[in-house]
Amino acid sequence: MLAAAAQTAPEPIHWADLGLRPGIDLGFFTLRYYSLAYLVGIVLAYLHLTKMLKQPGAPMAQRHAEDLFFWCTLGIIVGGRLGYATFYEPSLWANPDQLVQLWNGGMSFHGGLIGVTLAIAWVCWRGKLNFIRVCDYIAVNVGFGMFLGRIANFINGELWGRPTDVPWAMVFPRAGPLPRHPSQLYEAGLEGLAIIVIMLSLFWLTRARYRPGLLVGVFGACIALARFTVEFFREPDAQLAEFAQATGLSMGQWLTLPMIAIGVGMAIWALTRPPIGQRGTAVNAPQGDAATGDAPTRDHA
Repeated sequence: MLAAAAQTAPEPIHWADLGLRPGIDLGFFTLRYYSLAYLVGIVLAYLHLTKMLKQPGAPMAQRHAEDLFFWCTLGIIVGGRLGYATFYEPSLWANPDQLVQLWNGGMSFHGGLIGVTLAIAWVCWRGKLNFIRVCDYIAVNVGFGMFLGRIANFINGELWGRPTDVPWAMVFPRAGPLPRHPSQLYEAGLEGLAIIVIMLSLFWLTRARYRPGLLVGVFGACIALARFTVEFFREPDAQLAEFAQATGLSMGQWLTLPMIAIGVGMAIWALTRPPIGQRGTAVNAPQGDAATGDAPTRDHA
């Protein structure tokens, strides 16, 4: 049926005709866009977090942001790869040499999220910081990396969507002759741009940062809902196609359901509590000693 529909539909876009390459050839080394996307996304997140910390009510000092930059980067890489091996490609555990080959792709958003959460917990424990409030500030910046990562997926011609006859359908060389949804671009829009707009608007245009848990709750619910929606258009991993058919949902969708529930629950919890400034904690508390970089001690509610 899809083959017949493809014959009557408008000529699809051929990904190969776009002239995209997986990276920049430096002669002795190819700088892959996927790796570059991770790097640029993390740097943008760090720079924006630095700007956020200059505003009243910050839960940490600049030196903590520098610690987070290192540990969260490690959490993204290690957690993302181990999460992929656990949720999507268990055979990698039996082949450690392939498990460490990050350049061959295979990173899990949910694994990366776990890795980042553990990294934040470590920095908060060492620095005696409020874990929820630090998560609020980190959540605002995740969209940068998500957007760039999905664009890199599209440039690599990977993670294509399901067969379709929509006018913007694309034929991906490694996915056979059928036109498919460019689901990487859908993800870039919903998990990237939409999250950036929502989270930056909440931080800069509202007083959401004074309600501990609200920003991270909204982020968790929104990005999980975005992922759940996009999975209807994304082709399931080949090794999990039978799982998706048997359960009615893809692995990615099952993994997002707890995130939606936790995110909504946290946002509701945050909204039922008075803002920080109404519980005896100074909203405009000092941001720490400029010379030492010490974090404020009164804003840990």
